[in-house]
Amino acid sequence: MLSKMEKESYDAKHIQVLGGLEAVRKRPGMYVGDTSFNGLHHLIYELVDNSIDEALVGYCTEIDVILHEDSSVTVIDNGRGIPVDMHEKLKIPAVQVVLTRLHAGGKFDQNVYKVSGGLHGVGVSVVNALSSVLEVQIRKNNKIYYQKYEKGIPVSKLKVVGESGDTGTLVKFRPDREIFETTDFHYDTVVARLRELAFLNKGVKITIKDLRDNRENEFKYDGGIKSFVEYLNKNQTVLHDAIYFEKAKGNVLVEIALQYNDSYREKVFSFANNINTVDGGTHLSGFRTAMTRLMNSYAEKNNMLKEIKLTSDDVREGMSAVISVKLPNPQFEGQTKAKLGNSEIKGIVDSVITTELGRYLEENPREAKAIVGKLIGAAQAREAARKARELTRRKSVLGSSSLPGKLADCAEKDPVKSEIFIVEGDSAGGSAKQGRNRHFQAILPLKGKILNVEKTRLNKILMNNEIVTMISALGTGIGTDFNIERLRYHKIIIMTDADVDGQHIACLLLTFFYRYLTQLIEKGHLYLAQPPLYRVKKGKEAFYIYNDTDLFNLVKKIGKEGSVVSRYKGLGEMNPDQLWVTTLKPENRRLKQITIEDVVKADQMFTVLMGDQVEPRKIFIEQHAREAKNIDI
Repeated sequence: MLSKMEKESYDAKHIQVLGGLEAVRKRPGMYVGDTSFNGLHHLIYELVDNSIDEALVGYCTEIDVILHEDSSVTVIDNGRGIPVDMHEKLKIPAVQVVLTRLHAGGKFDQNVYKVSGGLHGVGVSVVNALSSVLEVQIRKNNKIYYQKYEKGIPVSKLKVVGESGDTGTLVKFRPDREIFETTDFHYDTVVARLRELAFLNKGVKITIKDLRDNRENEFKYDGGIKSFVEYLNKNQTVLHDAIYFEKAKGNVLVEIALQYNDSYREKVFSFANNINTVDGGTHLSGFRTAMTRLMNSYAEKNNMLKEIKLTSDDVREGMSAVISVKLPNPQFEGQTKAKLGNSEIKGIVDSVITTELGRYLEENPREAKAIVGKLIGAAQAREAARKARELTRRKSVLGSSSLPGKLADCAEKDPVKSEIFIVEGDSAGGSAKQGRNRHFQAILPLKGKILNVEKTRLNKILMNNEIVTMISALGTGIGTDFNIERLRYHKIIIMTDADVDGQHIACLLLTFFYRYLTQLIEKGHLYLAQPPLYRVKKGKEAFYIYNDTDLFNLVKKIGKEGSVVSRYKGLGEMNPDQLWVTTLKPENRRLKQITIEDVVKADQMFTVLMGDQVEPRKIFIEQHAREAKNIDI
């Protein structure tokens, strides 16, 4: 933590300048990834990262984010406040340097920030360049300073507008509609990132308010990433208390928390300087290598292995873990920092796991045997799954050269132009086969409800005929055989009845895709069809209605007298022509693309809805019963 003298000396001389802003508005994607959904939200994250950098050196304890009705966003912190004195070389206030010069900021001075996140110091200047309006207010030196910018250019000088004994920075910006395809911020997406940051920075309070619909959340976790792991395992049956250790190796700080549960899936998050490294990197590689070696060593030492060796996949089954490293000069692969590249970090994390977790296993034999017993069970199931895959291949069900007989394939061979409808039942499947465009639309009817994969290991899943048929039709394989390059259709559309049973089948299918074919969702290949709920006929005219609100407004428009309203309970009730016009024809149909905005929240939702625990599901139903739609009573 900095001394009072060091705190007071954070001023203009600490701001180093490495370039200008000219290219940002011309090539915004180079700086925020893209100009659509992800790039838009990155603007908020850059400002919050700056506040977190202040927290890392001990001078920020509270961060507030406000989403306004006009698409503007305010980020406030109680840090030291951006410097306001004149920059010696440029002869303008330091805050103006930070806001108008690329690669200008305190994080380039190792005496100010030992470690930092943000986009290599381009953060606030890029936000300014890509905003139609940005206002900054700084509380510092017992004064309140203010300056306004438009499209990155100052339209007012820095001026004193009041007095304050507090310190901190407020930035309010409105993303430029000329730059971004959308300026609609998603509350849940922002919440997911702020929750992560609160877990990663113990004791920092982060709040978010959405003035568009009066939602708000507050996050503060004194337990840090240990609390994160406990949160990940909420509604799960855990095998032991969460394990946590923190170790400094030179100028690198390593924090690791982990806990096993009785599920069959892994939930591991890795971070470097608070950046979520979704593609992993050297820290995750070191963690996994050490975990596999250590668990095998313990099992062998205690005579728990019988003609089988634990693989990395076995060790990951049922494990929830968070790996957080903080280091100076991180090297990330790609502008959006998806993967950590510092080679020395692998050995450091490996060493920490080997020493600290090794000690834990020796000191806690009961917990150690429970964990290793779980992993041996995973290894045995893996071997059974391998045999099941070999058996199904011999039967040519999962073979790449054969397709299931019930699949009505399309003539088009280019996956980009092809789509497959996974349809509930033979009746609807028959109508869909007759009504489709055979050139580019394939139809795969499924019989009944598929297996609930949330409660089952892969070896049992591969014994389910409907799931095996689906895997075969898609062509990607599953588990260790999965290869997205072999995907035969770039649009996978789940089409079920608009009743309770249909929604349950859709939920079972979504669970399967989320748990075992996640990449198909991440790459934007999965959709839900939206068949009409009603057909309104008046005279010779017929209208198809997709929700109750539209039903009220159409009936209102054409008049109730003489109107005949029919409620569709199943796709099989529609003839092929009606199914084509309403649900299959690209120009008319309505599709919902399945995306993952909040990985943690999505994981918990599948656990609650499809898992073994009854009580959390009962509570969820009680809380959301009034929101249920399309229920026939």
